[in-house]
Amino acid sequence: VIRAFESEEVIHVDDSVDPVRDLETIQSELCKKDLEYVQKQIEAFEKVGKGQKAKKISEAYTSAKTKILEHLEKNQPALMATFSDAEIAEFKACAPALITTKPIVYLVNLSKKAFIKKKSKWLPKIADWVSSHGGGTVIPFSVEYEQELWELRDDDDAKKKHIEAHDGAKSVLPRIIKVGYKELSLIYFFTAGDKEVRAWNIYNGTLAPGAAGAIHSDFER
Repeated sequence: VIRAFESEEVIHVDDSVDPVRDLETIQSELCKKDLEYVQKQIEAFEKVGKGQKAKKISEAYTSAKTKILEHLEKNQPALMATFSDAEIAEFKACAPALITTKPIVYLVNLSKKAFIKKKSKWLPKIADWVSSHGGGTVIPFSVEYEQELWELRDDDDAKKKHIEAHDGAKSVLPRIIKVGYKELSLIYFFTAGDKEVRAWNIYNGTLAPGAAGAIHSDFER
């Protein structure tokens, strides 16, 4: 989530609003964290214990390692590198929890006015930055406006009038949720009983026994 609005009431840690600068800062921190993690993982993966034979290191692993280290050392996310299926499979065994290989959804928090007008000087700059840094989904929204709609959640008529009075601008939360599920490759299903209706998250492609296991491991057997 990045801020793209000016407000004297909301202090910015850098004393000025610049979402592109903030994106650079966030990416730099994530790359540094990944670099620290991957260096430790490589050391542990390649370490040869006393009395053990040296591990056989594949070309795919070596080339993937080189690409990842080169990108992270330049503050570039690992997903910006191009990998073969073999490289992905080999290096995933060494470092399965790299942050910068994961898909990213960028939520741009605009002022209510900018969101209603669907116009902000920062949106084109943010889109250009995202496009040149590995890509991702950019979703403009307004916390200020979402709060107003949330406060009217129990009054459908008042909520409808509020939306109509603001050029038909609806809540973006449903889209944020849908995109989040898609990027995480998740789907959900419901169970209903006398006392509650509950949603269960499973990975897309999970078969029925696996879905049952999300409720209780005994159901999967």
